[in-house]
Amino acid sequence: MLRTMFGFEAFRPNQETIIRSILDRRDIFAVMPTGGGKSLCYQLPAMLLTGTAVVVSPLISLMKDQVDAANENGIPAAFMNSSLNAGEVSDVYRRLKYNKLRLLYIAPERFALPHFQETLREAALSFFAIDEAHCISEWGHDFRPDYLSLSRIKELFPSVAVAAFTATATEKVQRDIITKLGLRDPHVVRASFDRPNLFYQVRPKARVDVQILEFLKDHPAESGIIYRTTRDAVTATAQLLRSKGIAALPYHAGLPAEERSRNQEAFNKDEVQVIVATIAFGMGIDKSNVRFVLHADLPKNIEGYYQETGRAGRDSEPAQCLLFFSRGDIPKIRYFIDSMPEAGERAIAVEKLNQVIGYAGHNVCRRRQLLGFFGETYPHETCSGCDICAGSVEQVDMTLDAQIVLAALSATGQRFGAGHILDLITGADTKRMRELRHDRLAAYGTGRDKQKKYWRSVLDELLAQEAVMQEGDPYPVLKISPKGSGILSGRERVTALRKEEGTAQPRKKKHEGEGYDELLFGRLRSLRKTMAEQQHVPPYIIFSDKTLHEMSRSYPRTLEDMKMISGVGEVKLQRYGRNFVQEITQYLGEYPAAAGSSRA
Repeated sequence: MLRTMFGFEAFRPNQETIIRSILDRRDIFAVMPTGGGKSLCYQLPAMLLTGTAVVVSPLISLMKDQVDAANENGIPAAFMNSSLNAGEVSDVYRRLKYNKLRLLYIAPERFALPHFQETLREAALSFFAIDEAHCISEWGHDFRPDYLSLSRIKELFPSVAVAAFTATATEKVQRDIITKLGLRDPHVVRASFDRPNLFYQVRPKARVDVQILEFLKDHPAESGIIYRTTRDAVTATAQLLRSKGIAALPYHAGLPAEERSRNQEAFNKDEVQVIVATIAFGMGIDKSNVRFVLHADLPKNIEGYYQETGRAGRDSEPAQCLLFFSRGDIPKIRYFIDSMPEAGERAIAVEKLNQVIGYAGHNVCRRRQLLGFFGETYPHETCSGCDICAGSVEQVDMTLDAQIVLAALSATGQRFGAGHILDLITGADTKRMRELRHDRLAAYGTGRDKQKKYWRSVLDELLAQEAVMQEGDPYPVLKISPKGSGILSGRERVTALRKEEGTAQPRKKKHEGEGYDELLFGRLRSLRKTMAEQQHVPPYIIFSDKTLHEMSRSYPRTLEDMKMISGVGEVKLQRYGRNFVQEITQYLGEYPAAAGSSRA
C-alpha cells in the first residue's frame, strides 16, 4: 500500500508502529514534528480498514487541500463544513451512509452537533483521527473550547479507536490530552522534536522594516512566511513589500473569510512569494517548499513559536527560522496578558512569555533550548544549526560583573524589578531613585562605565543560570538564589558564552535535491503548475519539489522508470506519468547530452 498508493519505498521514523497500532484498533497518542508525516499515519490505515475514518481538523481552510491530496492518491475522501451548499452536504451524507468514503474531514464544531453524532452512530466507522490535539488542553498554547466536545467520542463510540496527533505537547499537555479524550491504554509515541534541516537564529530588532527587506534581498524567489503580532503590522508590512516589488499578501482574522482563503490559496499555488500573517495563519499548512519563517515580533509562547517555525522545510531541505528580538515588544504582550480576566490564565501566560524571553535573550544553543522545553535532551555538544553554535562564541568569566548586579539586588532588599536595578547600577538620575534615597547606596553607579543593555545581558545570563529568580505577578521582583549567594560571596565563579554579532551564518547543508538538472526541473515545475491549475489544486499536491528533483536526476523515460521515483504512486502514475515522461523525452531530444552530464 505504501509503494503502490503513496509511491514511497520506506516509512519515516514512527510511522509504521503508529499505523500497526491503528490496524490493531488501539488508541494512539502521537507527538510528531511538523513535516514528520502525520497524515500518512491515518490515510494508509483508512485504506486497509473497513469503514470511514473521521478526521477532526481545526481549520476549514485546510480541509479542501487535505481532501484534494488524498483524492490525488486515490483515497475516496470528502470534507463537511460550512463552505458546502445543501446539495454538496447531502452528497457527503449519502457517500457516508453507503460506505463510499475512506476519509471524512470535519471541524470540531461539526462533531458537537447532536444530529451529526447520531448520523455517525449509524455509519460504519474505522477510527477517529484528531489532528492538532493540543487544542483540547487548557495548558496548551492554542486551547479551543470547541475541542472539548471531542471528550464525548469514547462515550458515544466505545468500540472505535481514537488516534490523537499533535506537533507540540509538553509532558503536562500530553497527560491532559489523554485524560480529556479518555484514551484507553494508548500507544504513546513521542518522536524527536528536532528538525535538523532548520537553522534557528535570533537578531536584535532595530529598524525592522529595513531588516526584513535586507533578509528578503538575500532570499530572492524563495517562498516564506513573515509573522507579525497585530493586524495593523501585517497590513503595513505587506504593503511595504509590495511597494518594493515583492509579491506579498496579508493574512489575519480581520480580513473577510473569502479574502483570507484567496490569499492562502495564492501562497499555496506559488502565485505569491511571501505571506505576512498573524498567528491566525498556518496551522497544519501542507505547503512543502517554505524556505523561511521570519518572526518580526516576539512570539507569545514557545509552543506557538515551534509550530510556526515548523511550517518551514517540510520537504526536509534546509530552511531558515529568524526571530527579531526587542525587549520593547514585551510590554505589548504584557498588555494583552493583563487584560485576561482569570488570574490563573494570566499566570500561565506570563510563565510562557518568560520562556520565550529566555530563549531569545540567552546565548545558549537554540536547538538545545527548544528540545529541552519539550522534555528532550539534545545529545550533541553543538548543533551547528543555530546562530549560537554556528557563530563565533567564546566563554568568558563574568564573575565580577555578576557580583555588581547581585550586590545591587542585595543593597535594595531584593524588592525591585529589573528596570530599577539597571538604573541603580548605571547611576540613573531619576525622581524615584532620589525619593528612595538609592542614589546614596554604595551600589549606585558601580556600572556606569558600561551601557545599560550590557548590564541587561548580564542579568539575563544570571536568570538563565538560575543565580537570580523572578517572583511575583504582574510586576516580578528579582531574588538571589542559593547559587547567586555563592557567586556574591566569591565561593562560586560564573562564566557565559559571548557571541560576536554578525558572524553566524546558516551552515551549508547538502540539499537532498543537489545534483539535479536545474533546467529540466524548471520545465517540470512549469508543467506541474499547468496541471495543478487544470485540477484546481496547489502544485505540491501533484508532485513535491523533492519528487521533481529526483526526476531531474534520473530522467525517467518510460512509465516503468517513473514508477521508481519516490512520491509517484499508481494513481498519480496513471494520471500524470505520461505527461511528465513526454516532457522529459522532449527535453532529452533537445539536449541529448543532458542525461550523461551534471547540470547542477
